[in-house]
Amino acid sequence: MDCVFCKIVAKEVPAEIVYEDKEFVSFLDINPVQFGHVLIIPKEHFPYVGDVPDRVIGEIFVKAKKLIPVIKDAMKADYVSVSVVGLDVPHFHVHLIPRHFNDGLASFWPTKKYSGGEMKDVAKKIRALL
Repeated sequence: MDCVFCKIVAKEVPAEIVYEDKEFVSFLDINPVQFGHVLIIPKEHFPYVGDVPDRVIGEIFVKAKKLIPVIKDAMKADYVSVSVVGLDVPHFHVHLIPRHFNDGLASFWPTKKYSGGEMKDVAKKIRALL
């Protein structure tokens, strides 16, 4: 497998690891949004969030909850943003990004407005597939 995160787990690629246990490893992102930007990954390879067993999803967010105050204190941040994007490396991972209220970064993606009955139509499409 040519997954850089699996190579980090196998210690074939160096990483600045901040936490590790038998199921997860957390390390500094090499292209951080802010210094102290940490990634948490399961050691087992799951390409995307939809592939991850519920137990692992729950446990990775419990790990995130424990790391957030530590990262916040270490980086003197106002808060830590949690994100699951999954496009850059196809190995499920959670981003923990220390943030300051005045850091100039967007707080979220640009937003849109629904017009007319679009919101009802979109909700109907989603509900129909549940």
